[in-house]
Amino acid sequence: MSEKRSRKENIPQELIDFSLAIIHAESPADTVRKNRHLMDEITPSAVLALVDHLVQLNIPMPVLKTGVNKLLNLFHTSLKNYPGQEPEKDSFTDYLVRNNAEMDIRLKAIRPLIRKINQNKNELEVKKKLLKLFSGLEIFDAHYVIKENVLFPVLEKHWPDYRCLQVMWSFHDDIRRNRKGIINILKKVELDLKKFNKLAGDLFFNMLAIKFREEKILFPLMQQSIPAGELRKMLDDSRDLKFPYVQPDFEVENLEKPPKMIRGEVNLGTGLLSVKQIMLLFNHLPVDITYVDEHNKVKYFSTPKHRIFPRAKGIVGRDVRNCHPPESIDIVEEIIEEFRNGRQDKASFWIKMGKVYILIQYFALRDEKNKYCGVVEVSQEISEIRKIEGEQRLLDWTK
Repeated sequence: MSEKRSRKENIPQELIDFSLAIIHAESPADTVRKNRHLMDEITPSAVLALVDHLVQLNIPMPVLKTGVNKLLNLFHTSLKNYPGQEPEKDSFTDYLVRNNAEMDIRLKAIRPLIRKINQNKNELEVKKKLLKLFSGLEIFDAHYVIKENVLFPVLEKHWPDYRCLQVMWSFHDDIRRNRKGIINILKKVELDLKKFNKLAGDLFFNMLAIKFREEKILFPLMQQSIPAGELRKMLDDSRDLKFPYVQPDFEVENLEKPPKMIRGEVNLGTGLLSVKQIMLLFNHLPVDITYVDEHNKVKYFSTPKHRIFPRAKGIVGRDVRNCHPPESIDIVEEIIEEFRNGRQDKASFWIKMGKVYILIQYFALRDEKNKYCGVVEVSQEISEIRKIEGEQRLLDWTK
């Protein structure tokens, strides 16, 4: 039976004061000694409400994350021993937990190699194995992508105290940055052992800490409060994103089945198209398209064969500010505000992802009366475009 979290849990002021003292390092040893009862009595639900409250105090994210790590370390024993419920076999939660277990196995395989490289940093074979294993961890990013695109939108809808998810997303990004940093260090001829150890230590801590917080806080509360139908739907919504290691046995979809049609065709001003034709058109453009309406809600995204950035149906209806990590929210809000006020019509970014270049552009949408109607995000892989020189006026299939 699900229990809707329609109201936030009341947080004792004593717990808030204790948390702020820990975050700001105000006599930490004395604070811990005097508040042992708070650590012994903490519950997953109280942690969720507490972090939500701390986020709303606008504590800088780096300071908040360090403080949250300290607090959850103090709460670790109570949370570990808190009675939980095993997820139903082959459920959405079950696949998240099983993939966590596979990730843990891979981290354990790396540990002895880190010890060896610290004994002799010139061991090339050990260095190669480490590069291969850390590079292999990239696949686990799919776990975080599913959380950000499938799980988080549902929790935001059901939980008034959902802001802890912003902190968790920021930790996801820390893990991504650390992993890339480690790989870059291992690719260099001279190994910077000190920097490697720092990044590897941070990576291990964050990945295992997130696993613990998922399985002792997030997932148990999710199973208690999210309707069974939505839990099943989240599993189905993960179909296109794919889990990292353990995959659900999805039934094969009938790809020949046409999308649901509305009566007649849509008049686009310059032609009449059926809904199916419109879907085919958008999904065959060599770009990713996401539309956010004038109320800042995600209304649509295209599904080309090879998307650049992952999307799941769960983001539809979601506030666009909740679709980005905390560090990017200011930029998102600035773009929307400039578009809404008519001061700007376009914003462009370009980034390098591995060997490819990505162009990301945002365009303000306005009607015939120049009323703001939202923003469309268009992302395109431009590596080949950047190489174009001269002209090609004749058809040449070989190119």
